[in-house]
Parts: sequence; C-alpha cells; structure tokens
Amino acid sequence: MTTSRRPGAQPPRSSGATREAAKGRGRQRGTAQRPGRPSAAQSQRPPRPKADTPPPRQPRRPVSLGVGHPRRRARGIMVVTLIVFSLFAAQLLRIQGLNAKGMASKALDSRLRSTVIPAQRGSIVDSNGVVLASSVDRVDVTDDPTATVTYRKQIKDQVVQVGLAGAATDIADILGVQPQPLLAAMQAADKRKSRFLYLAKSITPQQWKQIAALGIPGVIPVASTQRNYPQGTALAPLLGWVNGSGQGAGGVELMEQTALNGTPGKHVYEQAPDGTAIATGDNQDTPAVNGDNVKLTIDNDLQWYAQNALTAAVKQTDSLSGEVVIMDTQQNLKAVASYPSFDNSDVAAARPNELLSAPFTQAYEPGSTSKIITMSALLNEGKATPTTPVVVPPRLMRAGTSFHDAEPHGTEYLTLSGVLAQSSNIGTMIEGGKLPAATLYKYMRAFGLGQTTGLGYPGESSGVLAPYKDWNATQRFTVMFGQGLASTAVQEASVFATVANGGVKEPVKLIAGIGQGNDYKAPVDHRKATRVISASTASLMTKMMEGIVSKTGTAPMAAVPGYAVAGKTGTANRYDAAVGHYDGVTASFIGFAPADHPRYIVSVVLQRPENGTFGGNIAGPVFAKIMSYALQHGRVPAGQKQPAPYPLTWDPSSTRKP
Repeated sequence: MTTSRRPGAQPPRSSGATREAAKGRGRQRGTAQRPGRPSAAQSQRPPRPKADTPPPRQPRRPVSLGVGHPRRRARGIMVVTLIVFSLFAAQLLRIQGLNAKGMASKALDSRLRSTVIPAQRGSIVDSNGVVLASSVDRVDVTDDPTATVTYRKQIKDQVVQVGLAGAATDIADILGVQPQPLLAAMQAADKRKSRFLYLAKSITPQQWKQIAALGIPGVIPVASTQRNYPQGTALAPLLGWVNGSGQGAGGVELMEQTALNGTPGKHVYEQAPDGTAIATGDNQDTPAVNGDNVKLTIDNDLQWYAQNALTAAVKQTDSLSGEVVIMDTQQNLKAVASYPSFDNSDVAAARPNELLSAPFTQAYEPGSTSKIITMSALLNEGKATPTTPVVVPPRLMRAGTSFHDAEPHGTEYLTLSGVLAQSSNIGTMIEGGKLPAATLYKYMRAFGLGQTTGLGYPGESSGVLAPYKDWNATQRFTVMFGQGLASTAVQEASVFATVANGGVKEPVKLIAGIGQGNDYKAPVDHRKATRVISASTASLMTKMMEGIVSKTGTAPMAAVPGYAVAGKTGTANRYDAAVGHYDGVTASFIGFAPADHPRYIVSVVLQRPENGTFGGNIAGPVFAKIMSYALQHGRVPAGQKQPAPYPLTWDPSSTRKP
C-alpha cells in the first residue's frame, strides 16, 4: 500500500534515527551541555554508517619502548648471548680444528718439568790405582710448599691434614735436624707463592727412600753427587776441591775439569697440579755421559809418609809452613805435600793460605840450593874443576857492599868442592865472577827458573828471575847463591833432578793418564826434554854434592845409612810480602839417592822456623827420614859402597895444588 505524504511533512525515519534525533532534541530543549565537550555541530562528526556496517577502526597510536622495557632487555640479552656463543664456537673451531696440534703442545709444555741428570764426575787415582777422589750418589730434596700444605697422614684411627708443620717434622726426623728451620723456609716460600725450595742437599739415597715413603705432596728428589776424598788432608792442597755446582775449583780438580766433568743428562716429566710426577705422562731421559778418570804420577804411600813427616817437622821447629816434593829422574812427581793443609770436604772451614799447593804456588828465595846452578855453569863452561883452589877471605867487597858467609871465619883455602860443601857465599862469588852475567842467566833459564813447569797447574808461580840486563850491581853477585831471585819447591827439585838425570831436563809431570776404567792414555804433551849440562858435568856435580852429606859437609844429618846421597843445603833470608820486609829464614835441603844410580829426588823446605835456623840441621833430618822410606818403598837395595868425595881444602904451603 502506498502512503501519501502531506505537503510540508517530514519523510519517515528509521527508529534508530528517530531515537538519535529525539536525543538531540532533548539536549536542545533543556539539557545543559557538559563543560569542555564540543557540541554535535562543533564536532562535525561524519554521519554514522548504517547499523549493519561496522564503523572503520582508527589506527592504534605507537607505544614508546624505553631501554628498561622488558621486551627490549630480552631482545638485547638474546643478541649478546648469540655473539658469545659465536665466539665460543669460533674459538673451539680454531683450537680443535685449525690449531689443535699447537694448543695440545702448549698444554703439554705447561705440565712438563725437567731436571738435570748429573754426570758422574771421574775419579782421581794414584799411580797404582788407589782412589784419591771419587763421586758418590746423593739426592737433593726440593719442595713445592703450595702442594705440601695439603699433606695428610694417619694419626691413630683417623686421617688428619698436618700440612707444612707435619711435613717439616717428619722430614727433620729422618735427616736428624731441627724441624723449625725447615718449617720457616717452607712457610716463607708458601707466603710468596713460590713453588720451588731446597729442603736438603746431598742426602744419601737411603734417607731419600724414607722420605719418599711418607708420600708428602710436592716433595721431589733431584739426583746429585758428592765428592769424596778418602785420603783426607794428606792430598787436599794438591787435589783441590769442587764448588757447590760440582765444578772443579782448585788443584787437580780444576786443572783437569774438562776430563773429569763429563756431560750432564736431562730428565723430562709431566707434573700434576699437586707437584707429583704423572706416571703415565710423557717421560723422556737423555742419559748423562760420565767424566773420565784421571791417573796421577803420585804414589799415595809416599804422599802419606811425606805429609806426616812434614807435619811433624813444622810443629817441632815451630815453622810457619813447610813443603815436600818427591820426584824421580824423569821428573814424575811422586809426592807434593804442604802444611798447613785442609779438609777438601769442608772448604768453608779452610784458611786462604791452606787452599793452595805451596810447592807450585809459593815462590821464595832459595838460598844456597841455587849454587848448584852456578857450579854446574862453571864446570860446563870449563871455567873451573871440582878441585880448583879458592882462597876465601873473611869478607869480600863487591859493588860497594861487604859480603860475608853465614858463620865468621878467617881466610880459608877451599877447593871448588869445598866451597860447595861449606856453602861459602864468598867462594861462590869469587868463582862465579868468572861467568858473564848473560851466561849465568842462560843456565838459570835452562834449569827452569823464571818460568812455570808448563803443567798448567792452577795458580802455579813462575818465580822471579829478572833479565840479566836489569840486575843491579849487587844482584849480579847475590843471584849466584840464591838471593835476589825466587823459585818454587817444584822448580828447585827439578834442578836437582836434571843433574841426577845426567844433565837432561825432563818436563815435570803430574798426569800419568786419562781414561775410563783401567784404560788410560797419556795426555798430549808438546814439551820436550832438553840437555842443560853435559853428562860428564852432571857426574862431577853429583860427586861434589856427595861431600855435603859427609862429616865435613854442612848436612851430615841428611845422610841415609846404606846409601850414597848427593844434596845441598839452603838457608836464605825470607822475604815476607805480607809485611813488606825480610822476616826469618827459609831452611831447606834437596838431594837424590842412590848417588850413582839416582832413583828419587826429595826436597824439604821449612818456612820461618823458630826452633833452628840452618837447612842442614832442621831440614836435613826430615830429608833423611823421607828418603829412607822412599828407597825402602821402592825396594832399592842398600849396602852400597860409599864413594870417596873430592878434597874440600888445599894446603897453600904445598907446592902441589889440588
């Protein structure tokens, strides 16, 4: 049905529209408008869509997320975690894939420890194989205190951590020492985080076994050796000693260091954090090469006897010191003794003057023993004979100086043999003046004065012999009787050995051989034997020296019953470098026997004796005692015919001179 509208009437509205309009009208008619809210006309809202079409949703305004917002924090943590994991992954790839071998090597190196395996130092033996010096196995005990603090032991029924104090006590009980010094050292090392400390050195392997049985963490052994000298003080100055590192520091030990020392080895092992060795770890050993043995020309029996006889003589004469040298005609040293001596196992307790072998290192003015050189030169140059007559006045003026003999006398009529037998300085100067200074100097050098023996012995003195052109006016004469020059006991013994060997000077020898076991090879020696005087001159000199030990000579107390002895006394003013002037005398006697077939040369020197003065009286008896033992030890038969010496004097009233 069609509805007709009246003219001017409004068109029909929907119920919704009608309600909305009614609301609008209501607001217009009487409802007050809320403050702050715009009217419908002011809002100019677009017309609402129909009820069946939802209105369009306005876009949501963005939310501002700050740094502290949980969502942003979670996102950041995730990014950082991914970066860290990426770095870990890259590092693992580098370590295990690209550089696995190198990293494993570094890790192994951090665990590796190494210790030196000491080479066994060679032994020193005498000419008969008697051991004079040897090395014995010892152990040095080291500690890592940072590991030892964990030391636990069972006390009664429970295991208790006793730490450093317990370790120090247990180790001290085994070593026989007080524990407090050990504990103090361990605590000090632990405080400064040091992982290495010596607890003890040179203990016996048996002691180490007891310490090892304790199972103390961090206590580790280091193999070492200790030098042993079974002959004690008799050979200490000659043999020398080794220092704390096991290296030769004096005497033969230093002289033959290269041969004796050997080559150390090396022990490499892996160490656990507690300081113990890892048994299944990487262990490698480079074995040590032991040193060679050194065989000396020394006869231990002769050395022992000479040392004891010298010690007794020094004490009896109240001497400052003394020296004895024994050699054969080939100048092989059979004994080199000096007193005072020392214990080479306790060098720290020795005095400086005890450490050196005085027969090699101490030069002194020899006095009349040097007259052997002057007389040999006179005979060899044909300037005199053993029976040449010499008028010896009480005093003699030379170079503006008045010289005299040791004992006052009137005018004496001596032969050249008598001058030597009576040890007349005046007679020696009178006859020695026949020799030019250059000639006398030549013979002194040829006999070995003013130079070392060439052995290479540590600290050996060359003595003092100024070139003849530097001699002053008086020295030109004093050197003839052994003053104004200086020599060592070895050099002086070598002079007599040259005469005993028929005038041929052999090199002085101390080292007989070097090798392992009993296989010794003589060392290379470029020194050569040299002839100094003729065999006939040596024979004449020997017979002249026999008169010295006769009843009319200066040393009858040096005679050895049953043997012919040739020798010479020496009594010289002793210069003391420590005080800078002459102080006391040097008394000596040097000789050889049997005179006709010499076997041994013995030199005895006493420095600054207080009880006695002359060499014939105080050194002669010591010579006789040592020579007698040497001849018996060498099984040299006695009962030889005593030779008739040359005449010592001549009668000036006789028309026939000697």
